[in-house]
Amino acid sequence: MPELSDATRGRILYGGDYNPEQWPEEVWAEDVRLMKEAGVNSVTLGVFSWAKLEPRPGARDFGWLDRLMDLMHEAGIGVVLATPTASPPPWMGSRHPETLPRREDGSVVWYGSRQQFCASSPVYREYARRITEDLAARYGGHPALRMWHINNEYCTHCWCDETARHFRRWLRAKYGDSLDALNEAWGTAFWSQRYDSWEEIIPPRSAQYMRNPGQVLDFRRFTSDALMECFVAERDIVARHTPHIPVTSNFMPFWAGQDGWVWSGQQDVVSMDIYPDPKSGLDGGQHGAMIQDLTRSMAAGPWMLMEQAAGPVNWRGVNHPKPRGLMRLWSLQAVARGADAVCFFQWRQSRQGAEKFHSGMLTHAGEQGRTFQQVKALGAELAGLGGAVAGAGVPAGVAILHDWNAWWAGGQDGRPSSKLDYERTVTDWHRALWDNHLTADFAHPEADLSAYRLVVIPQLYLLTDTAIGNLVSYVRGGGTLVCGFFTGVADEDDRVRAGGVDARLRELLGIGTVHEWWPLDEGETVAVGDFSGTVWSEDIEVTTAEVVAAYKDGELDGQAAVTRNPAGDGTAWYVSTLPERDALRALLARAADEAGVRPALAGLPGSVEAVRRGDLLFLLNHALEPVVLAIPGAYEDVLTGATHASGSVPLGRYGVAVLREATS
Repeated sequence: MPELSDATRGRILYGGDYNPEQWPEEVWAEDVRLMKEAGVNSVTLGVFSWAKLEPRPGARDFGWLDRLMDLMHEAGIGVVLATPTASPPPWMGSRHPETLPRREDGSVVWYGSRQQFCASSPVYREYARRITEDLAARYGGHPALRMWHINNEYCTHCWCDETARHFRRWLRAKYGDSLDALNEAWGTAFWSQRYDSWEEIIPPRSAQYMRNPGQVLDFRRFTSDALMECFVAERDIVARHTPHIPVTSNFMPFWAGQDGWVWSGQQDVVSMDIYPDPKSGLDGGQHGAMIQDLTRSMAAGPWMLMEQAAGPVNWRGVNHPKPRGLMRLWSLQAVARGADAVCFFQWRQSRQGAEKFHSGMLTHAGEQGRTFQQVKALGAELAGLGGAVAGAGVPAGVAILHDWNAWWAGGQDGRPSSKLDYERTVTDWHRALWDNHLTADFAHPEADLSAYRLVVIPQLYLLTDTAIGNLVSYVRGGGTLVCGFFTGVADEDDRVRAGGVDARLRELLGIGTVHEWWPLDEGETVAVGDFSGTVWSEDIEVTTAEVVAAYKDGELDGQAAVTRNPAGDGTAWYVSTLPERDALRALLARAADEAGVRPALAGLPGSVEAVRRGDLLFLLNHALEPVVLAIPGAYEDVLTGATHASGSVPLGRYGVAVLREATS
């Protein structure tokens, strides 16, 4: 299979979405001049150009794209060529309203924006196939082509009748054409929901009260698969024409609509769009690190930052620009955590349309604007850094277990608490590791965990039998597990396991009966040892585990809150609440230390991030205030060429140093 290195060729790809169809053709030469000045070596073309490429059904207008592809090649700029299928032209919705998605209440999602397609529609799929086939045939041999970009941010859900037919086919394949198996999996004995015919089954549309959770869970799985069928169909077309060219499609950060583990296995290159709020301070830096760690893990190596903003976005309530230096900091953070491509939406800021206030690399201020000057400076740095870092790995001694199925199942209605937010819980646990300067991978709970000294589970409501067996083997084989609350409650059908938590997991954790889950109200806390717990608490009995911290008030006074249990050659911790930030950081620091996991660099202030990639040490200051860091030995800064032989490295506001041990 082709891979990202086939496109990077020992460099860091730098550029972004280029939408020249929005501009007069005489602007293109100026764009190329400024791209070369900025060090741009890659542009993505055609993402939203379907109406221009196919102005009416079956018509083709490729002349403008021919000229662009030639222009990019002459300038030495590679092209990531997109299939335009994320935004069908108005003629499709007008002539074929059956291609438009329906909401849960049956209302139509009309054209006039983007992504208005039903993934199950055979008409949409056929038009998508034809335009993809023609693009691949025409440009597959073009020397500018470096990568294919299929669609854009797959996210459309649909509950229409065509989707219902597709859903039934999917269910028949999953359950071996057995309605009895489906009824058992969905628990349809409850509320008189038993199905006697496949034709009776519909998507989980708007209903009088809470819907069947098994049906909702399967529909989430189906929707991810239906969208992936669209991706695979287009991927296979371009791969047939160009088997040597890698293929990608960009994910949105921590998006619930796709099973990223399954999807990433279908892609040559895993790419992500990341847009932290510039006003969020350290939280923005940690959020970026978390998404970067997840993307690197999905890719099992280097990945592509497909989109970020050079300045403000346009879709928040208040859209803050990026202060001087922050765009550089977050771009280099992505490189530190495995990105071999740093790209933006978009090259030139639009003057019309819904995103005209979303920043570009070249903003309304033009080439004299502050943003473009920073874009040029970053391009020069990445050009110098690419040879030292491209293709290198990011070592991690910790794995965070994450599963979209558990997220989908645990986030439904009718649970003990609607305040339990899966993404927020994962973020808090990742933040605790980030605060400890511990680099973490993400992993599926059924994945091989033997490479990690420490595995943490923020919260996984659903665990399969295979996953539970995997955890037991990991710990008994010498690993350290820290398991968060409300984990292992349900099986893959969202059936609550006997005892409320799987017996094998309870034995591993050294706990017996789970008497009650005691969720907390918004803002409510519970006293635990010398800290406070939030969100959740539990009434559990301990069997073999050591009580590390106990609840100190209310109904749970004296009951175990945090436990530690030796099991085989390893150790399993259980944390039945969400400790406040400092307490969770201290708890994971202790577990990591006992497991032998060390930070990339010890003794750092809280605003500084340290990450190793290959033989390089990245130091990133997420604060406005300058800092001076003590480091052992002598280092050369790859970005500046400066040698730090005095045992200290200064970092300015949003400063970055990329250090390599100096040779004598």
